[in-house]
Amino acid sequence: MKFSYALLPDHSVTDALAAIELADELGFYGCYAADETWHKDLWVLFAAAAARTRSIRFGPSVTPVLLREPSHVAQALATLDEVSGGRAEAVLSSGNPGLLEQYRIDPKGLKPLSRTKEALHVVRTLLDEGTITHAGEFFSYDGLFTFARPVQERVPLKLGGMRGPRTFEVAGELSDGCHHALSYTREAYDYMVRHLTIGAERAGRDVSSLDIGAWVVFATAEDSAAAREAARSMVGIYASAMPEEQLVRNGVDPRELKPAIDAIRAGDLARGIELTSPEVAERLSVSGTPEECLEKIRTEIQPAGVNHMLCAVTDRTLVNAFTGRDLPQIPGAREQLQLIHDRIMPAFA
Repeated sequence: MKFSYALLPDHSVTDALAAIELADELGFYGCYAADETWHKDLWVLFAAAAARTRSIRFGPSVTPVLLREPSHVAQALATLDEVSGGRAEAVLSSGNPGLLEQYRIDPKGLKPLSRTKEALHVVRTLLDEGTITHAGEFFSYDGLFTFARPVQERVPLKLGGMRGPRTFEVAGELSDGCHHALSYTREAYDYMVRHLTIGAERAGRDVSSLDIGAWVVFATAEDSAAAREAARSMVGIYASAMPEEQLVRNGVDPRELKPAIDAIRAGDLARGIELTSPEVAERLSVSGTPEECLEKIRTEIQPAGVNHMLCAVTDRTLVNAFTGRDLPQIPGAREQLQLIHDRIMPAFA
């Protein structure tokens, strides 16, 4: 199983680069970040990080095709690939519902999955051929070309998914894998892999050859209670983007979480955290001591066939940035990356 650092680019640039450098030194597979206006720009950050690292891979997980035109994604990705010496890849999706709402974009009626499929074709074609003529339902080009060329023979392109099942099936059929965000149970990952397999078999592919990723809220510390409290500070914020079907597959009754989600959507983060029970926070995160985190990955996530853990490390800086809470007992991102390397990754080598 591969391990990657899922970075929310809300630390100072200096601290973010130091964490990425450490992840590179420790042998993490990749560093991913959300391509969202809420955070610092990942493309600029990763270009800076590429010059200071040797093997770690870079890319958005995810980049939203309802906001970022796919030919621009291909251009940025090819440039990042050259800057990094062939270490770029990308995960595409329609976008974060909360962010789209702030842009006054209602995905209903916009056919988000069909748009994402077509965007995947556009990015793939421009990366592979450097030019595209295409008359599609959502995107059209007449001899569009770019001199931005990747170093890799084939830049990996994957899809991000949460609800399923159609997104998982399309990912299995047409892309290089799927990063499934915010799931924590064997039931949820069995569901994902089952539908990835349907898509893969439709295309005559072996599902195990795909990148099957679990993007999880992650917090670890020697003090289990401190790690779980850090996760609790963030779970409601993330859960507000989870479809009800996904909550159910993760053992959470949507009615149980509704008061917390309503408070968060109304802007009352403190109340939302208060209404997120420790039990729900534990169900919707990988948190605790390194050994407790390892056990959850080993029993709930890996057995379904997941081969890539994307740890969205939750530390004091992120908790404070998102919620205003100060949790001095939770280790920083670099300390948690070290704990993952020393006490979790060896079990999956």
